[in-house]
Amino acid sequence: MNEKKQIQVWDPLVRIFHWLLAVCFAIAYLLEDDRLKLHLLAGSTVLGLVVFRLIWGVIGTRHSRFAGFTCSPGKVKEHLSDLARLKPAYHLGHTPAGSAMIVLLLAGLLILSLSGTMLYGLENSSFFLAGMVAGIELDMVIMLENLHELTADILTAMVLLHVAGVLVESALQGQNLIRSMVTGFKTEKRENI
Repeated sequence: MNEKKQIQVWDPLVRIFHWLLAVCFAIAYLLEDDRLKLHLLAGSTVLGLVVFRLIWGVIGTRHSRFAGFTCSPGKVKEHLSDLARLKPAYHLGHTPAGSAMIVLLLAGLLILSLSGTMLYGLENSSFFLAGMVAGIELDMVIMLENLHELTADILTAMVLLHVAGVLVESALQGQNLIRSMVTGFKTEKRENI
């Protein structure tokens, strides 16, 4: 017999982080150079959110801690294989693929935010990283701009893959994982003998 109950998995800070990050990334990506001040505000907020998440990944609640992530290549491959067979194992917290995606997204967002901060620092000597980037050659500036744009595009593709993965997992698990990231609750499944 299957016993199903709602259990809180995602704490309020993880949920606020998740949705605020999604909104700020979208604003920064869509506005790009059109509204630079808003782009910078959204990008700076992304950097702050990533720093928060790195800290919360160490000291936060059970399912937010990186120590609980299962994202070894073998586990990710096994999980994706199970997904391809439409029989993924149930995970109360992040799946192995989800854990790996979070690590990759956070790393990419850190690269994106820092490269954007450095680019802005090149144009405005009053920015906090301006001293670090002063005197950089034009070739380096172009390389930094390319890195920033490429990282943004790769992250956008990763976000779309993340959303697709959430939709597939939701269908296969029979629960709404998007709603779970709003409410914090997931359906816990236990086999009773």
